[in-house]
Amino acid sequence: MRIFSINIEYRRAFILQANRAATRVQDYCFIVSSGVGFTTHPRQSLRPDPSPRFHSSPRRRLSSTAPPAHRRTRSYGHLPRCSAPASKGPKKMNWITARRVSVNTPALKWAQRTLCNSTGVKLPGMDDDQVIRDSVDQHRHNSNLPVHDVAIVGGGMVGMALASSLAHQPLTNKLNIAIIDSNPEVLNSGYIKKEDPPDPRVSTVTPATISFFKDIGAWKYVEQHRHAYFDKMQVWDYSGLGYTRYNARDINKEVLGCVVENKVLHQSLLSSFQDAAFQQKVYPSRLSSMAMQPNSSSSPHGSLAKLELSDGNNFYAKLVVGADGSKSRVKELAAINSTGWKYSQNAIICSVEHTEENQCAWQRFLPNGPIALLPVGDNFSNIVWTMSPEESSSRKSLSEFDFLMQVNSALDNGYGPHPKSLSSVPFSWPTANTTLLANEFFEVPPKVTKLASERMVFPLSLNHANSYASKRVVLIGDAAHTVHPLAGQGVNMGFGDAFCLSKVIAEGIALGSDIGEVTLLKRYESERKPANLAMMAILDGFQKTYSVDFGPFNALRAAALQGANFISPLKRYIISYASGEQRFPFFA
Repeated sequence: MRIFSINIEYRRAFILQANRAATRVQDYCFIVSSGVGFTTHPRQSLRPDPSPRFHSSPRRRLSSTAPPAHRRTRSYGHLPRCSAPASKGPKKMNWITARRVSVNTPALKWAQRTLCNSTGVKLPGMDDDQVIRDSVDQHRHNSNLPVHDVAIVGGGMVGMALASSLAHQPLTNKLNIAIIDSNPEVLNSGYIKKEDPPDPRVSTVTPATISFFKDIGAWKYVEQHRHAYFDKMQVWDYSGLGYTRYNARDINKEVLGCVVENKVLHQSLLSSFQDAAFQQKVYPSRLSSMAMQPNSSSSPHGSLAKLELSDGNNFYAKLVVGADGSKSRVKELAAINSTGWKYSQNAIICSVEHTEENQCAWQRFLPNGPIALLPVGDNFSNIVWTMSPEESSSRKSLSEFDFLMQVNSALDNGYGPHPKSLSSVPFSWPTANTTLLANEFFEVPPKVTKLASERMVFPLSLNHANSYASKRVVLIGDAAHTVHPLAGQGVNMGFGDAFCLSKVIAEGIALGSDIGEVTLLKRYESERKPANLAMMAILDGFQKTYSVDFGPFNALRAAALQGANFISPLKRYIISYASGEQRFPFFA
């Protein structure tokens, strides 16, 4: 039995032409797909022309009978060109092409799949990067669409943190970045007046986040605007049975965190991003669709992701980053499922004013949810008050005077007395033989005297993506996880995602990998997913624990607070973990 194969020189000529001249590849694909030189009957579409001159029998080959000179083609090292078949009857190819087609139909079908795909052909001596470049060039030639290395969908704080981090790393600052956001002002630096009252939307950033901002050159811009460091935090129960106080000196730090307005964080990241000489394109639009070829993969031979926007712009990307919030369009288009639930709680946020500056973070657990008083600077603080939807609707409509009365009551002796002296607290065994320092005694928060902003209401929920990465797609920030705001950890988790992903991308470039490769993106997921799940479990546990109002259970909560306050190793571990500088051993 004869083994059919395409002439080596002929095959190599086809390959070279496929990579260097798309029009000739199209001609070759047309030979196979259109049926030129084959019968056009549906049942005979893959059969060679039955003409005796083109018979495949070895004894009846054309070695002794060549066609006239005027029918001969040029050297078969060059790709022959052909025209479309006529409407009637099969067309005959030139004698050299037809000879090989007639005896090598299986091999020719293989060559079509190999040479006429959209991902490039790998020749001997070519590395994967050359294949990717050929694929990108072919995409440009065929569609004239731009190609970006990374497309960040969502230009908020977390998305901008990733862009800025990529812009400041030596291995990633040559990438071509696209930012997609429907807000046309996403890359416009607005002027923030320091004398204006603070915006109610603030974030409490941890020391780990502060270090990240310093590394990418953003923190110097934060310090030019209103912000408030705090080195103390007090947490207590409404029952009056227990409290705990944390101090930065417990972990040999100067601060526990810093409260900053979201608009200041975003503008600082934007300024840092614009400081870098970086290839970037902003699309002020929404993502409509995202698609890859049916058999695509994230290997160098896989197709790029094609993104279509609501304004009609289309482009390709090697990696698509979903940083577009809890209702992520990227997550939806990538068919990534999530697990979560609603808390049946809302949060009221607003800015308030004191007669003197507040330098401590306060949090009190009430029957229907915690209330937090966070310093913002310049005698201002931020209120985050969790309650039922009915209560939030009622309190939002209260007059300023009545609302402030309820705020002061919730932060003082409303719902229950102040925590008593430690010796009289049930389950006070942790305090035995312990001498209290002055800053470990319970303190009453400062009075709120004025409402400095509108009251805003947000529903609360927990949501976690089952996967952070798929083919050329990765999720960060709220697109991957949303949490209860009781510890202010949500945005810090997102900044941790941005830092980790930028590091993984840089490592992939250093190794010569495709940055959209699934195995590379799974390294990001394997690092961030356990850490995020641990924090989410802790916050959800706190929420559920303090939603129960039952005498014996309240006493157990008080004992836990006392233990956290006076068992030094436990206290240090809690502070380090909340600061982003420590991980649980089983997630390390």
